[in-house]
Amino acid sequence: MRICVILEGCYPYVTGGVSTWVHQYMKAMPEHEFVLWTVAASSEDAGKFKYQLPDNVVEVHEVFLQDALKLASVKKKYKFTERELKALTDFVHCQRPDWNVLFEMYNDRKISPMSFLTSSEFLDILTAICQRDYPYTAFSDMFHTMRSMFLPVLYVLGQEVPKADLYHTIATGYSGLLARLGSYKYKVPFMLTEHGIYTREREEEIIRARWVPSSFKRTWVRFFYMLSAAVYDQADLITSLFDNARKTQINIGCRPEKCRVISNGIHYERFCDIPLKPENGWIDIGAIVRLAPIKDVKTLIYSFYELKFRVKNARLHIIGPEDDEQYAKECYELVDQLGVQDVLFTGMTDILKYMEKLDFTVLSSISEGQPLSVLESFAAGRPCVTTDVGCCRELLDGMEGDHLGRAGLCVPPMEREALCSAMERMCTHTEERYQMGKVGKARVERFFRHEDMIRNYEDAYSEVMKQWRESGSH
Repeated sequence: MRICVILEGCYPYVTGGVSTWVHQYMKAMPEHEFVLWTVAASSEDAGKFKYQLPDNVVEVHEVFLQDALKLASVKKKYKFTERELKALTDFVHCQRPDWNVLFEMYNDRKISPMSFLTSSEFLDILTAICQRDYPYTAFSDMFHTMRSMFLPVLYVLGQEVPKADLYHTIATGYSGLLARLGSYKYKVPFMLTEHGIYTREREEEIIRARWVPSSFKRTWVRFFYMLSAAVYDQADLITSLFDNARKTQINIGCRPEKCRVISNGIHYERFCDIPLKPENGWIDIGAIVRLAPIKDVKTLIYSFYELKFRVKNARLHIIGPEDDEQYAKECYELVDQLGVQDVLFTGMTDILKYMEKLDFTVLSSISEGQPLSVLESFAAGRPCVTTDVGCCRELLDGMEGDHLGRAGLCVPPMEREALCSAMERMCTHTEERYQMGKVGKARVERFFRHEDMIRNYEDAYSEVMKQWRESGSH
């Protein structure tokens, strides 16, 4: 089978997390051909892959959103039909447009996005919105905001569509639209796997973002919910990593019968024989993270600064790439400003070897799905301190029917004191720490093995293709 995997802002340009998952998942299915369809911001990233692509990746198609800005203005005025104008009006209002109409316009007939975004019809729609919702906002501000919002979408809709038997998007958003476009173009099914809930993550980012004026934040949030609805409404199967995520998808608008949980899995046998660290006078804490704002490494640094007053022999190893160079620079500067000792930034390294140096791990993220770093730490017999995001609490405490016990400590996100106290307890309660490590190891061995995850996705693919054939959708 030829499967088109569609990704946004991750593999193969960024390491860790979802990227690691995608890479391992494709390698584990050599019987299938994979086509990568990637969405990234800038064409400066073209071909700059952080991974050696598996042999069964037969094509790569790259889409760069900033290339939309290079589109030339259209001199010839286009005459929109009533049906087209209705779809475009719903689109600008961030409602539920008829996406098939937009696919036909911008992919089948290759109409330029600028033909609408420079039209009198677009101005009329914006004027009505401005008068109703933004009476005290400069029209020019609204015009440029709205155009920057909609131009990349219309540009994405005009991309060449790689042919596949099934399209599998690993998020909603722009990549989700491409999956639905592929399904429309070649009359084949598409499915969605969410590691985090895309709409909720974008909503959190927009609320915090300085680049979005407060008057437009609600519109940006509605925009991303519209993109997600396009995927939720038509996907043949929707998977998530844990049950609370499935419930969130249903609350947002997914039909329950289309939603399924397929948990992450790791190569347990690669980690299970890593020996515990010999006593050397230090308590070594590992944070296996990308240096990026969503990982909230700054709160971890502040918490460790406080920890050093309580546990003199604690040492923090921050293990991972500089995913965001500016944020990484701020983290280095924060360590210098605080004068905190015994913080080591290792960069990329062999996690299997480095795990031997660690007593336990910590994750300070403000958003997660089902983090692989926690599962890998468990498999190595290292307990974790995590923030209460995604399914971290379920991983630490166990899911329904799992009576193994506690494998770590969970604290609220962005709370320095709570994180510090949890790390202190893990440092000072040696026997409890060892017992938690044993529980985590048993939990991964029983519930989170890579081969089980791959089998579940193979079954999902077979089911989707079978239902598609039997329904006569083709």
